[in-house]
Amino acid sequence: MPRQIIKFGQVSENRKARFAYSINDTIEAGISLTGAELKSVRYGLVTIVDGFVQNRDNNLFLAGVEIQKLPTANRAVNFDERRPRQLLLHRNQINRLIGKLQEKGATIVPLKLYFNNRGKLKVLLGVGFGKHKIDKRETIKQREWERSKARILKK
Repeated sequence: MPRQIIKFGQVSENRKARFAYSINDTIEAGISLTGAELKSVRYGLVTIVDGFVQNRDNNLFLAGVEIQKLPTANRAVNFDERRPRQLLLHRNQINRLIGKLQEKGATIVPLKLYFNNRGKLKVLLGVGFGKHKIDKRETIKQREWERSKARILKK
């Protein structure tokens, strides 16, 4: 467990999401957590790699995100580590995202989890479509070309 508590800045990033999905749009949302969950997030005990957004009764929930329990926490403060957590958005934003989820092949994935400058926990959501294998190879080629180009220009 890290000793430093995160008060501002990035907590977790989903770098696989930009590789596996072509992200067309992003939106910032709040997330509803309990006190024990928030304390675990402040210690960085969160994994958003398997996360996705699902629609339940005209509300959006972040599922697949794991927030681990603090080892030093009181046993009376138990929570389900992988429970779906409600996203806090305006109704028009929710309706717009639900409409985008209706498109064939569209998905909403968490890209970043961070504390904003006011100390509020936010999640950056990306709306995108899954890439095919050939698209992923093209991404790798492009990344390697950028690296080699930077090395050549450095010399």
